[in-house]
Amino acid sequence: MSGTFILTVILAYFIVLLVISRLTSRGAKNEAFFTGNRNSKWYLVSFGMIGASLSGVTFISIPGLVGSSGFSYMQIVIGYMLGYAIISFVLLPLYYKLNLTSIYSYLGGRFGPTTHRVGAGFFLISRILGASVRLFLVADILDYFVLSNYGIPFEVSVLVTLLLIYVYTYRGGIKTIVWTDTLQTLFMLLALIVSVVLITQSIGGVAEVSTGLKSLGMTDWFVTDDPKSNNYILKGILGGLFITVGMTGLDQDMMQKNLTCRNEKDAKKNMMWFSIILFFVNFVFLVLGGLLAMYAEANVEIFSEISGMEADKQTDRLFPMIALNGGLGNLIGITFLLGLIAAAYSSADSALTSLTTSTSVDIFRVDQWEDKTKAERVRKYIHIGMTAILFIVILLANAFKEQDVINTLFILAGYTYGPLLGLFFFGIISKRIVDDHYTWIVCLIVPVLIYIFKSYEQEWFDGYKSGHEILGVNGLLCYLGLWIMSSKPAVQEIEPLDNTLS
Repeated sequence: MSGTFILTVILAYFIVLLVISRLTSRGAKNEAFFTGNRNSKWYLVSFGMIGASLSGVTFISIPGLVGSSGFSYMQIVIGYMLGYAIISFVLLPLYYKLNLTSIYSYLGGRFGPTTHRVGAGFFLISRILGASVRLFLVADILDYFVLSNYGIPFEVSVLVTLLLIYVYTYRGGIKTIVWTDTLQTLFMLLALIVSVVLITQSIGGVAEVSTGLKSLGMTDWFVTDDPKSNNYILKGILGGLFITVGMTGLDQDMMQKNLTCRNEKDAKKNMMWFSIILFFVNFVFLVLGGLLAMYAEANVEIFSEISGMEADKQTDRLFPMIALNGGLGNLIGITFLLGLIAAAYSSADSALTSLTTSTSVDIFRVDQWEDKTKAERVRKYIHIGMTAILFIVILLANAFKEQDVINTLFILAGYTYGPLLGLFFFGIISKRIVDDHYTWIVCLIVPVLIYIFKSYEQEWFDGYKSGHEILGVNGLLCYLGLWIMSSKPAVQEIEPLDNTLS
């Protein structure tokens, strides 16, 4: 598939996004940018969230995991389901009851303005890192297979991509993204289905594929033999639960879409249907990973180039190598490209919007300004600033890449989302009072303790390796730290009733 054809597909896709942006952003002000005027259809939000949740990380890295860890990733997916239930029945009712624009406003009401900014700050760090890693993965694939052939530097391709995303989000914000994410999810799922069908046919049919997938562990989801292993069943399920509650339920990016629904009932429908569909989509991505491994093994001569790469590059580049250069025809190449671009844009556009929203509302409090024109102008400046920050962090990710992207993302989340878990659930579960000026101390100390633990855990605990459940441990330690620093709420004295008749 020629580079010119690939660039044409990318350009055509971007034109479609621009058209959607123009149609959805007419007359849009800050309210539309932040909340979509709270008028989104729940089924559109639900479908679009699939693409935003999957992102380029799932699209590229999940299929590549099958060769090394089989289908044990489904343990984490089961944990996701439990996490989405907690979001639906604990967090969403709270957010709708308080009519929040930014979910971190809850921390301001519960603890005070310092904690409000601390929570928003941890989100900003978390989302900047997460969005940058996700977009870097896709940019790296496009650079390797297409743009480098034209002598286009990696930095230029990333800058152009971010500018394109900025252009179609700068007016409509979340109102536009609800619709663009729907389109992008459609392309991602189309790419997934076409790839599975065509590779299955090329291998020899459903019967042969079924036998091969079983040998790769399609029916073996659970790791129960070694509790010290980082993918032990309990660690996987708990890790998935904490990842979901932290990276979705306490994440302005994901919750901002939910809060565009008309009411709490619609938001719950959105979340529950989304979680069910996502469960099966993740499974099919793993099936695709098994098919890719089988196809590569049957066509060793085609993929001799990839065998010399580092392990993480082998997994991350297996799918694009087969789709673009695997001899399966243009259809799989086109759908792969559309899915890849959709994965990049659906993750980055919503991240850019949520970062702009949180900075505007939580840090600068523009939603409370009387001068709406000035507030809108400041929001636009923040939007530009966030685009620049993402660009810088992506370049840093490119300079310091050391391991496969999906694990890097979850490791970072284990440090940055843990304090949010501790803050929110201390506020929800406990009525104890914490001095607002000192909550940041706990939120900074605990991630340092987690880092020390991760560095020496095998030495201290006879080879023990923590998994993604470390995010929950982080949150628990933050909760305990807040409890230690807290005091019981003062008991209000009640005046005795005077029953004397006048």
